[in-house]
Amino acid sequence: MRIVFMGTPDFAAIHLKRLIEEKFNIVGVFSQPDKPKGRGKKIIPTPVKIIAEENNIPVFQPKSVNLKLGYESLKELSPDIIITVAYGKILKEKVIKLPKYGCWNVHASLLPKYRGAAPIQRALENGEKETGISIFKIVEKLDAGPIAYIKKTPIYLEDNFESLYNRLAKIGSESLVEFLNKFDKYTEKLIYQDDSMATYADKVTNEDTYIDWFDTNERVFNKIRAYDPIPGAKCELNDQIIKLYGASLSNMKNDVPGKILSIDKEGMEVFTGQGSVKIKRIQFPGKKIINVIDAYNGRKIKVGDILKNIKRGE
Repeated sequence: MRIVFMGTPDFAAIHLKRLIEEKFNIVGVFSQPDKPKGRGKKIIPTPVKIIAEENNIPVFQPKSVNLKLGYESLKELSPDIIITVAYGKILKEKVIKLPKYGCWNVHASLLPKYRGAAPIQRALENGEKETGISIFKIVEKLDAGPIAYIKKTPIYLEDNFESLYNRLAKIGSESLVEFLNKFDKYTEKLIYQDDSMATYADKVTNEDTYIDWFDTNERVFNKIRAYDPIPGAKCELNDQIIKLYGASLSNMKNDVPGKILSIDKEGMEVFTGQGSVKIKRIQFPGKKIINVIDAYNGRKIKVGDILKNIKRGE
């Protein structure tokens, strides 16, 4: 089959790389336009573009694949099938109808749960015990198409965003190869989603990363690991906004929410609205992530300090 692959971030690049390794016929790649990053605002190619160019696959980066030059470029490739993975753009009807074997998306949740942009973060934040990969046929409604393939994985207490992201990228790329190799088998009987059971994983905002120390220890723990290591869960200490990483559940007797009970080589024990959490690493504004014990030895933090909630809108 003549495959057109559409994707943008590292998660998608891992899938593209696997398809190339397995010798699938990738005739073209679509990715979002390159964007400036960092203090120097240097234009950085997307991870998918990098993989495609390394393998001499034509890359297209239109503002919209549904219009004018974007659509014409796609049409000239004569795809038999389109595979999307974290592309970040909605496909319209004429694109969906273009390939003979349809358009298919690899999504990092067990649909219909967590349709949308941030399924991994939301699953962790909400304390889910299980997630997985769904491969579904694209329709115009967001992540609502019939499902051809599902692969589940547990969410472990030790998981954070990075570990779960990496595991789902591996599972997803393996699942995509399996799906394409046995395409007829998996598309023979599709599972239609129950829209009444759908939940949505909206794009992460800055305020989503704010820790509420009056929540239970479980909710604080889930908040921190959902944004560990990117972009980091935030709170306030001595009029500075800091980020916290490496959380684990604890259950010390309640005191003032946000109060640091103890600090040792394993991290700091912090009270919540119910129970406590242990936190290993901390980041101060403009500085690198360091171990809590190093922050303590550097007199940047001490037992009895109160970690505060950031006011909404800040």
